[in-house]
Amino acid sequence: MQDTQNNNSLQRITLIMVLLNAFTTPLMLSAVNVALPAIAIDLSMNAVLLSWVPMAYLMASAMFVLIFGRIADMVGRKRIFLLGTASVIVTSLIAAFAVNGSMLISARFLQGVSAAMLYATQVAIVSSVFPPAKRGRAIGLTVSTIYLGLTIGPLIGGYVIDAFGWRASFMVHIPLAVMVLFVGLFFVKGDWSSDERGSFDFFGAMLYIVSILIICIAVSHLPSTLSYILLALSLFGFTFFFLFERIHKHPIFNVSLFFTNRIFTFSCLASLIIYTATFANVVQVSLYLQYLKGLSAASAGMIMMCQPLTMAIFSPIAGRLSDKIEPRYLATAGMAVSCGGLLLLSSIQIDSSLNYLIGALVITGFGFSLFSSPNVSAIMGSVEKRSFGSANGVMATMRIFGQMTSMVLVTLVFALVIGPVEIDVSNYDALEKAIRLTFSIAACLCLPGLYFSVARGKRQAVT
Repeated sequence: MQDTQNNNSLQRITLIMVLLNAFTTPLMLSAVNVALPAIAIDLSMNAVLLSWVPMAYLMASAMFVLIFGRIADMVGRKRIFLLGTASVIVTSLIAAFAVNGSMLISARFLQGVSAAMLYATQVAIVSSVFPPAKRGRAIGLTVSTIYLGLTIGPLIGGYVIDAFGWRASFMVHIPLAVMVLFVGLFFVKGDWSSDERGSFDFFGAMLYIVSILIICIAVSHLPSTLSYILLALSLFGFTFFFLFERIHKHPIFNVSLFFTNRIFTFSCLASLIIYTATFANVVQVSLYLQYLKGLSAASAGMIMMCQPLTMAIFSPIAGRLSDKIEPRYLATAGMAVSCGGLLLLSSIQIDSSLNYLIGALVITGFGFSLFSSPNVSAIMGSVEKRSFGSANGVMATMRIFGQMTSMVLVTLVFALVIGPVEIDVSNYDALEKAIRLTFSIAACLCLPGLYFSVARGKRQAVT
């Protein structure tokens, strides 16, 4: 009886710790997106350099999430989780006091490294503490809390930016992050690690990091000949990494499922595509509203929250429906609806009404909701229980890599259409063209996503 009470107490306090962090990180991430125009003006950053403010964060997260996931399995998940929380606080303060664009981008990269520790451990900690009968609900609460942070971030960020300036957007989450540290250090007892420590795959880790770095550098130098050489080199690096991880005894990225499970593979590819297509929406809408529409940061934040709010409302509903309806049907419908929303956004102009924009964002968010939870259900339902950890790691990697690729797309289009100049009235037409082109490409990306979603096959019972 006493052991049951202790376990329940540990589960509650651990879930509080994880949920606080699941809220604070996306809160900061979405608040900073609202601050981009103010950052550009204050630090005299051109359009291409400005796109690196969110991309540096995502690039670092993509680089290190697999690595910290493996390290956490070896040395303890709570230890890496709390180290990541403390590091996010420190790097956020560095970003808040950046004196130029280079310092800010460097701080954002370090922020991304810190956040990777959290992305790699949140679900793993929940899965370690909760038994299978309670695990799904706890993970569902974690996902819902992430969407809540994404929803509230633009609203809170907009108000603090108008009141205190863009630097405040990097500090809104710090009080809650300090609470996470307090709870984790003094109330969450023990730690969790893998039963088999194994060895760390240093070569695979470096190959993965360098391949991501090269592709980001290549995009920033387009359309030069050097950029195409670097893109080819990066593709070779990823291919070699994939093959190397397949034969390594303790890989940082378990790729074996890709060779044996069609549903898993196609579902992951569909996830990668929809994150690539939709993640940069908030960045582009922030620029559109504050530059082309002349809205304040607070007003822009209220409109930007329409998409994540829609996702927060409908994702749990879609998740429940996926228990009764074949997930691929729901996910495919969601991909199609998102494609329609992106097509609407690709037609946006300077004189378009705000109601048109809000409608397009709601449609895109609804489509993403219809896709996301059923797609996760399809992925987790296609693997055996012993592969849940690997499947979670692959899903996190697909999500972060898709987010990074989305910002790579924005950076590429801005470099080709606007060029390395500061955004002002003289190039508003080019900004409008770049935004519309990016949304058009994103809509086209949904077409192969539709194929992967349909062709994955029907869900099968896996024990």
